[in-house]
Amino acid sequence: MRTLFLLLLASPALAADLTVGAAQADITPPKGTPMAGYYATRGAEGTLDKLFARVLVLEKDGTRAALVGLDLIGTTFGMTKATRVKVEAETGIPAANVMLFATHTHTGPVTSDNNARGEAFGGGTKLARDFMAELPAKIAAAVKRADATRKPARARRAIGTEEGLAFNRRFHMTDGTVGWNPGKLNPKIVKPAGPTDPAVPVVAFDTLDKPPQPIATAVNFAMHSDTVGGLHFSADYIGHLADALAKTQGEGHVTVFGLGTCGDVNHLNTGSATAQKGATEAARIGTRLAGEVLRTFDKLQPVVDGPLVASSATVELPLAPVTDAELTAAKAVVRLVLDEAKPAPKFLDQVQAFKAVDVAARLGKPLAVEVQVVTLGDDLAWVSLPGEIFVELGLSIQHGSPFRQTMIHTLANGGIGYVPTKRAYSEGNYEVISARCAEGGGELLVTAALKQLRTRSAK
Repeated sequence: MRTLFLLLLASPALAADLTVGAAQADITPPKGTPMAGYYATRGAEGTLDKLFARVLVLEKDGTRAALVGLDLIGTTFGMTKATRVKVEAETGIPAANVMLFATHTHTGPVTSDNNARGEAFGGGTKLARDFMAELPAKIAAAVKRADATRKPARARRAIGTEEGLAFNRRFHMTDGTVGWNPGKLNPKIVKPAGPTDPAVPVVAFDTLDKPPQPIATAVNFAMHSDTVGGLHFSADYIGHLADALAKTQGEGHVTVFGLGTCGDVNHLNTGSATAQKGATEAARIGTRLAGEVLRTFDKLQPVVDGPLVASSATVELPLAPVTDAELTAAKAVVRLVLDEAKPAPKFLDQVQAFKAVDVAARLGKPLAVEVQVVTLGDDLAWVSLPGEIFVELGLSIQHGSPFRQTMIHTLANGGIGYVPTKRAYSEGNYEVISARCAEGGGELLVTAALKQLRTRSAK
């Protein structure tokens, strides 16, 4: 009888419950704070809709992890470190188990890590520095609230599909080049230079009450969030998605959105003449994406019981090559950018200049970045990648992952800008010109992610 009792205790059916908590915090900066997203200085004139830190805390068998989605253009290494330290001090959640990722809204504040572009366009101002200094405490407070409200919960998962929102923004052109955002109905477009990822992975977390009460929804989608524009803070389509789900799931419901690999994917349909900019476009996209999430709720399957595990790997990415002549030219361009009395240099000249200055400042030291993985049982995996990753790299991770559902969050735990595929380097144009890492960097990230996923699955 004693042996039978011990066997029952060890059985999966009697494993300790998953507990889940969620919270969000308003992180909207004050009026006048410099805005991110473009090669220009823009002071915010107000707020169209609020920016949030949205938090999900998971606990299983004593292990806790926090997933934090931020309505920001990106994360920085300094902010990530400061936030993790504060979260661990206030909650006991290990710093290594905290994943921070940005929604990449282009109507959020500048988040500079003392890089050349960020500093040139407002990152060095007092408003910008104060915002970044106060942010870790705001995030940690939200994590603390989420952790304090954890309840026994069930996790259910499914993957939806939204085919009509995202478009690859790189195109093979009739002159043999690869163009970038070549304009609507451009007759010189031959075909897209890459794919999109229409998957909409969804994880719903509910209480064990009868009936269950929604706690949070984790959603993943691979498309740039750059629809609103203008001089007012906005969470872009992600804000509309979260609002729509809250209306159906309850006011306390939290939507934690992770931006998939979309370094070369945006919302612009070049085959249509319809204008696609502004708050109404953000509302259209967010509402349509919310509709697909709600349809996907009908397909949700229980996540099979298993451990919660977090790990990470440091990957050293070689720097993009920059010659002495390119650096000299770059410094001249940056001086022109900073001189408001003179016309701004050409766009791609600015892109090349800020890349060259940032790369040269590293004095040959590779980009040391983190690839983090959080898994729940054999069903769910969250992967973080540190930049604007081309979609094919994310598809490689998804196709190679042994987990039934793998959600990739980009612009996570620090940012390094664009990470193209090897093939794209020979094709050139904006993302390649901007990339701080050398050819092959993206494939190194894929290898690091798959190694962790496969090692976890093997156990």
